[in-house]
Amino acid sequence: MKTLVIAEKPSVAQDIVRALTPVAGKFDKHAEHFENDRYVVTSAVGHLVEIQAPEAFDVKRGKWSFAHLPVIPPHFDLKPVDKTKTRLNAVVKQARRKDVSTLINACDAGREGELIFRLIEQYALEGKHARKPVQRLWLQSMTPQAIRDGFENLRSDAQMQGLADAARSRSEADWLVGINGTRAMTAFNSRDGGFFLTTVGRVQTPTLAVVVEREEQIRRHIARDYWEVHATFVAEAGEYAGKWFDPAWKKDPEDADKRADRVWQEREALAIADAVRGQACSVKEESKPTTQASPLLFDLTSLQREANGKFGFSAKTTLALAQSLYERHKALTYPRTDARYLPEDYVPVARKTFEMLAHSNQKHLAPHAAKALADGYIKPTKRIFDNSKVSDHFAIIPTLEAPGALSEAEQKLYDLVVRRFMAVFYPSAEFMVTTRITTASHEGKAYNFQSNGKVLVRPGWLAIYGKEAAGETEGGGKDDKTLVPVKPGEMVRNDHVDVKALQTRPPARYSEATLLGAMEGAGKWIEDDELREAMQEKGLGTPATRAAIIEGLLNEKYMLREGRELIPTAKAFQLMTLLRGLQVEELSKPELTGDWEYKLAQMEHGKLSRDSFMQEIAAMTERIVKKAKEYDRDTVPGDYATLQTPCPHCGGVVKENYRRYACTGKAGDGTGACGFSFTKTPAGRTFAVEEAEQFLRDKKIGPLEGFRSKAGWPFVAELALVHEEESGNFKLEFDFGDDAKAAETGEIVDLSAEANLGPCPKCGAPVKAFGKSYVCEKSVPTEAQPVPSCDFKSGQIILQQPVEPEQMKKLLQDGKTDLLDKFVSMRTRRAFKARLAWSAEEGKVIFEFEPREGARKYPPRKTAAAPAKAAARSGAAGASGAGATAKKAAKKAPAKKAAPKAEKTPRAGNLKPSPALAAVIGEGPFGRGEVMKLLWEYIKAHNLQDPKDKRTILADAKLKPIFGGEDSVGMFKLAGIVGGHLG
Repeated sequence: MKTLVIAEKPSVAQDIVRALTPVAGKFDKHAEHFENDRYVVTSAVGHLVEIQAPEAFDVKRGKWSFAHLPVIPPHFDLKPVDKTKTRLNAVVKQARRKDVSTLINACDAGREGELIFRLIEQYALEGKHARKPVQRLWLQSMTPQAIRDGFENLRSDAQMQGLADAARSRSEADWLVGINGTRAMTAFNSRDGGFFLTTVGRVQTPTLAVVVEREEQIRRHIARDYWEVHATFVAEAGEYAGKWFDPAWKKDPEDADKRADRVWQEREALAIADAVRGQACSVKEESKPTTQASPLLFDLTSLQREANGKFGFSAKTTLALAQSLYERHKALTYPRTDARYLPEDYVPVARKTFEMLAHSNQKHLAPHAAKALADGYIKPTKRIFDNSKVSDHFAIIPTLEAPGALSEAEQKLYDLVVRRFMAVFYPSAEFMVTTRITTASHEGKAYNFQSNGKVLVRPGWLAIYGKEAAGETEGGGKDDKTLVPVKPGEMVRNDHVDVKALQTRPPARYSEATLLGAMEGAGKWIEDDELREAMQEKGLGTPATRAAIIEGLLNEKYMLREGRELIPTAKAFQLMTLLRGLQVEELSKPELTGDWEYKLAQMEHGKLSRDSFMQEIAAMTERIVKKAKEYDRDTVPGDYATLQTPCPHCGGVVKENYRRYACTGKAGDGTGACGFSFTKTPAGRTFAVEEAEQFLRDKKIGPLEGFRSKAGWPFVAELALVHEEESGNFKLEFDFGDDAKAAETGEIVDLSAEANLGPCPKCGAPVKAFGKSYVCEKSVPTEAQPVPSCDFKSGQIILQQPVEPEQMKKLLQDGKTDLLDKFVSMRTRRAFKARLAWSAEEGKVIFEFEPREGARKYPPRKTAAAPAKAAARSGAAGASGAGATAKKAAKKAPAKKAAPKAEKTPRAGNLKPSPALAAVIGEGPFGRGEVMKLLWEYIKAHNLQDPKDKRTILADAKLKPIFGGEDSVGMFKLAGIVGGHLG
């Protein structure tokens, strides 16, 4: 009988095989595992299985309704992670082998590693498959000897039960809070129709709260004037500068703006300047040596912060680069780590790494590695090697493998890690720091000015950074200057004095670097000592998930990225208002994570049962849903705005409440209110106060991004305040442009004032901007030609990408635009780059993609290329400005429901229509897309769309047999009906 060893990653499985070979015999390598007479070694690739609600509790339709909340299943089923099904099947196959009697959990030594193994084991060995004994390999070092020692000291399954319970409980609790919280808040916000997705989560929402609270501080900040007095002094050896300060100043806990060098009255600052101007001054100074050690090794969060600050890389980009350097180039160790130390037995590995670097092709780094080896810098020290500070992974360092060709971004990140790795072994940098106090006396009063100098005496580790060293020192180099010497007892003279008028500034907005730091140190804000201690090493999220949390907040439009700043949107403020108003603020506080970590730690040590913890989570979930169900949304309390622009109907005061901007009458107290109001969240997009003000003032706004159709698809549109005759008041409407109205009504339009952008590629007439499109002058009813004779039209916004007039000129003159990078796929919702190009063959504007790098070497997979190209082209041709918006987005989604039939049908050129269908489109054979195109051409040519409802297709004599005798059908059913007529 054999023992199956399951590691978390393929690289760890290989390390285990190398370590066991000398003591257990040679292993044979198979496609998905290694095997010898005693062991079978295989691996996961992270999570292979995830939890899900059992079928009876899995709400598919109406899940955004309060009717099905809360969802608290009595247990959780498992399902494979789609991306890694093949690997799961391979691991399960080995676990179920009859000659495998025991399993060894060799996943990473931590809570997440325990969960990965336990879920795989449960999935593989439940039901008819009998469970097998389990042992635990607990490794903090990956040296061969450490691995062999680990196999000699395997832990029992019973010893790990507490950790396993904590791992499952954390996973299930996150599911319960995330699913129920998101559905409850979405249901609350969507009560009046539409779909307003409002995601919440244990980590996501407190992270967002941090950003919102900072923005609230910025908005509350009132700039205060203050003055600084700067002076220049002349000594025998030359000039130096100094700044006035008050030596008696003490920090004011009530006023963070106060500083020793700030003067709050201009006359006082001018008096100081007058008192010292031209005076002889005495000098007292103190010089002392100081040292600065290099920063610690990188964990993922500190690497992401450094890369964001130095290169502007997002946290997501840094993780992707580090993962590529780990997986593809084998140049860095595992990046998803929260440790900044190495195991104590890694000193020989570190020395070998320096030897590799000294002989590598990294010529700018090799001399520093050689010096470290020659001078004996690589030696054991607790600042680098400390088992007690190594979690399931150690710090990110270069491997023993020199990288080959790297991209520019990969090289930057690799350099960052290598320099930090070498620097931590180098001696501290030594400085001489001088603090000089220059004192002028006037009318018995002393005025003190401070000057600081910092001189690098021995560079130590800073030598590795060369010219960049100033940015690595504390203070960022602002004090790295040499003061001219002053002799003992020498009197200096004030040469010039300047009073600078300044204003206090609000705190800076978060960048990704500072937000990552805030997430990592979130426990510091918790007042409760036990909870703060429990969260001390954890923070919000893990190093591996923090980048994804930030990207998720950006994707859900809770935040915007402007340059390096992260700015919360109106949607974020509305969520915080809602959580505060419903009194479920725990969802936005790091204390929730602190409380969980405290209780999970108790569970790991057997002091708290899994059942009692999960009962608490269920009770909390029920309370959150109950609060949302019961609350009247119009009365959610909050800090609401009053708009400056009066009500367009009665001139009253317009005020914000939780869900609307509403007239409150001329007095602003509700008396005499005329009933005018408009929603804050049309089609799921929340108005910012500034936008609401502009909308009310101009009675129109846009085009704006971020709207979602009822099917959940994003679109771009303009909004207008339109006077409604029936109610006699104004109401909000989506404005899809004059071109849409002209097409439906035949109303004569005047394009004489519009610029000619170029000749129409179909008929040569001028192309001009009209409504939300660029149209051929002969495609709309004009005085010169009431009946249109051309149909050329292209959107001014296509798949959320604005198409500027200059780009349309290029399209008409050169046949294609520049490469545009803000298209968003309707199918995948991912951004992509393409050119817009005119296709004479297809008679429309299409997407033209740049050839992929290495396309000749690696041709595109046929299975993916054809549908992607077809989807992209239909998106470009069908998008008519903002007309490719709610209606077209909604059309896209239901079409997916017909996909199962389409998958079984051949896609190209061999479909034979039934006699009834052939009477409309011809005998064929056709491709499926061609069938639908010909059918729609027939419908449009015979005006068979119901004038009152364009989504209804009327049957004429030829279509009636196809429609099964029905007089009309909905357009969404058309694809399914046609499928039944194709063989």
